[in-house]
Amino acid sequence: MKRILVVLAAFLIVSVAAFAEESVLIDFNELLDDYQGEHQATVVDFSSVAGTRFTEEEKAAMNTSLYVPNWGVRLSSSSRNVTNDTLSYVRSVTVGENSQYYPGEQVMGVRVHFPTGSFNSYAWVEPPFAIPAYATSTVVEDAPQGDQFTGFGVVKNVGVIKSIKVNAYGMNYPMGLSIVLVHDNNQTTQHPMGYLDYDGWRELTWQNPGYITEVRNRELRSEPLYPRSTPSITLDSIQFYRDAMQEGGDFIAYVKDIKVVYDQAVIQDVDTDLRHEEVWGILAQREEKRRNAELKRLGNQQVLRYLETQKMHQEPEGEEDIQ
Repeated sequence: MKRILVVLAAFLIVSVAAFAEESVLIDFNELLDDYQGEHQATVVDFSSVAGTRFTEEEKAAMNTSLYVPNWGVRLSSSSRNVTNDTLSYVRSVTVGENSQYYPGEQVMGVRVHFPTGSFNSYAWVEPPFAIPAYATSTVVEDAPQGDQFTGFGVVKNVGVIKSIKVNAYGMNYPMGLSIVLVHDNNQTTQHPMGYLDYDGWRELTWQNPGYITEVRNRELRSEPLYPRSTPSITLDSIQFYRDAMQEGGDFIAYVKDIKVVYDQAVIQDVDTDLRHEEVWGILAQREEKRRNAELKRLGNQQVLRYLETQKMHQEPEGEEDIQ
């Protein structure tokens, strides 16, 4: 009898654990400079939507990636001025070789210059472009179709999110940190991770208060299996928050990675008698349509940024802007 109870208890533990799986949403140590000053796997070439009046040399320069220094800081409208914008930016930082955590690895360093006024202030660390969920790499050979940013800001086949984890370095700043996600239905959700009022590395966790672990308490329903697209989540930004009662000025933080624990929306790798997608190709058509729309939207924005860069005053070589 005792042996049966032990086996039953082990089965229940495995059953609960099998609900959710963990995936890396983004790891900033992976976004290294490995391709002409960019991160090869996440390079996006937007010259195809730039028009015909640009030279081939100009089009060759029309690409960007999720390489960490390309990220930026956007302050809330009430917190923006020339000084605050100039002193708020992102840097690629290498952890010391003797560190207990992540020795020699790259993390994202963030500097935010908050206003000193007595009002709430927000800052969003954003990628250089809205991360597309269905893009295919134009640089990496034999890249998987539609999965260029999977693991680089995108996780697919996400049902209910159980928790989100962020490895962040705090330096006793009483600032809040949140993760902002975009779902495949264009819904944006914000997940408060907690405060950075500690010293050193810590894994901050958001637990979904509505997550149900008991099968008997879940709403069970039967849904069509094909052609159902697998829902995805995409990293929109990392938000930092300063309360009105807290001191403004410079704030520094470091982020290593973001992970998501979730239920699968659709059970993967299930053998079927018929290969539906090979016959109908409906999911491929949907993804291609979304991929083209994402590229056009992303490309138009990047072309405008490229043109603005060409208008800006260029510092003579050898001179650096000291901040």
